[in-house]
Amino acid sequence: MTWEMGFVLLVVLVMMICLFKEVARPDIIVFVALIAFLAVGIITPEEAISGFSNEGMLTVAMLFVIAGVIQKSGLVERSVAALLGKGKSERRSLFRFLVPISGASAFLNNTPIVVTLTPIVREWCADHNISPSKFLIPLSYASILGGILTLMGTSTNLVVHGLLLERGMEGYSLFTLAQVSLPASLIGLIYLVTVGYRILPDYKPLNKRSGDERKQYLMEVVVENHFPAVNRTVEEAGLRNLEGVYLLAIARSKDKVCPVKNSTTIKAGDRLIFTGIISKIAELQDKKGLTIKTGTDVSLEQLENGHGRLVEVVVSHQSSLLHRKIKETQFRATFDAGVVAVHRNNERIESKIGDIELRAGDTLLLLTGADFQERAAQSKDFYVVTPLKKHPLLNKMSSWKAWTALLSLVGMIGLVTMNALSMFTAMSILVVFYLLCKIVTPDEAKQNVQFHVLLLIASAFGIGQALFKTGAAEWVAGGLIRLSDPFGIFGALVLLYVLTALFTEMITNNAAAVLMFPIAVEAANRLGVEPMAFVILVTIGASASFLSPIGYQTNLIVYGPGGYRFKDYLKVGLPLSFLVMASTIWMVDWIWI
Repeated sequence: MTWEMGFVLLVVLVMMICLFKEVARPDIIVFVALIAFLAVGIITPEEAISGFSNEGMLTVAMLFVIAGVIQKSGLVERSVAALLGKGKSERRSLFRFLVPISGASAFLNNTPIVVTLTPIVREWCADHNISPSKFLIPLSYASILGGILTLMGTSTNLVVHGLLLERGMEGYSLFTLAQVSLPASLIGLIYLVTVGYRILPDYKPLNKRSGDERKQYLMEVVVENHFPAVNRTVEEAGLRNLEGVYLLAIARSKDKVCPVKNSTTIKAGDRLIFTGIISKIAELQDKKGLTIKTGTDVSLEQLENGHGRLVEVVVSHQSSLLHRKIKETQFRATFDAGVVAVHRNNERIESKIGDIELRAGDTLLLLTGADFQERAAQSKDFYVVTPLKKHPLLNKMSSWKAWTALLSLVGMIGLVTMNALSMFTAMSILVVFYLLCKIVTPDEAKQNVQFHVLLLIASAFGIGQALFKTGAAEWVAGGLIRLSDPFGIFGALVLLYVLTALFTEMITNNAAAVLMFPIAVEAANRLGVEPMAFVILVTIGASASFLSPIGYQTNLIVYGPGGYRFKDYLKVGLPLSFLVMASTIWMVDWIWI
């Protein structure tokens, strides 16, 4: 082993540990690893930036814009309402719902699909007295099963396609993956509406628990006439940085002030509504003119007014809020919303709101102000999981624009299917068409692009190049073949798939695909097998994330709204993982080996 090979393997190992430990955003971690290789001369500047001009990465950027347009069109919401039906049979409704979702996910980014449908499904479940925990994990898994069907189904597929082209190999056609993944997707859907449905937990929704536990959320303090800080601001009254409690709202006659700003004036007769640790409210007893009212009759719902309302959001993987205390994020000023409670692992965190350090998947219950809608629509820090028709974050486009957007997308997919246009060319033309027809504005297009994902993908290309160039990929592939030697090529397929699936759960799907791609190619060359067989196996394995809420964004989105625990994903996802793996390996073996 050369020093270059050892250095590359060491950096990759440290990178994976950092990704698993979430010491920083994934794109930053992978970018730092890329710079490390560039700094010591493992790769050249040209090789380091090659990923930023790769066709696969640029196609992903186009698809972000297109997915945002379809999400804004509102066609998805209207279709889902009809698909779910009247709820006479839960499993029938689930089946009618999951099949089209898988079909849509084959041609659209599944993350915005799940973001859009999660609040709709929750509301439908509430209307029909069904636990959303019976529907939300299947929603995520069905979108993943649909994403492995086509080239444009997920960013992972396009990333591997770009890697193939970069190596001078033939890339994927639109339906190359379907010849292997279609049986796995069908088997997976059948499992979700049969055995999987029975295994799924039947949890009480968070929004219902919020109503039952309102006394644990709110405390009320009345401002008397002799309070020294009457007609002074909240900050001057010393009510902002209290230990354990947080001033959420002010009830004043028939009006309500929420969220409360530092500059808000305190008036005699105000009812100050606090949230946090109830036992800490005693701190206010030392302030003359404040009377603590036990057993407040104010509910969370009563704090809603014409401008704001109660909204639930889920902190995203790429959020700038991660690993920061709420008080450090200036949450109220940034989003015009006060944090009422934070739930993690299906339990409310009993701590002072401002001192809670946020993690991916945390569910925040917010009391919003008038500007929350606009600010949330421009943020990638969290996913809003409150029904949008009651609280629209974006103005829906007109009907003709919506149908024009959808039909033009179908037309472009048809041209790609007939090999008249490449995927990148077709999607680029479609984005320009949307801009010319004013279906999307330049600012909206920019907001839809997830630049952190593009940075991760582009940086990961350089990591893969370093693995190839130094021989590290060949060295790892040799070790993999020696381990699987007693079981032949079949053993190598199983081991390669299992490693890819485990990496996906530990790090990110795109990073897992890029790391395993060079190993798959070298392993296939050593065994004298068509490399496409091993590459397709890695592509599907990198997207088949069913074992945890942190392995895939769609799993994370439904984690809090479904009230799930970590073990629920393992319990429901493990059988599905085995089914998808067995079907994929069998199809690869039958077609290529």
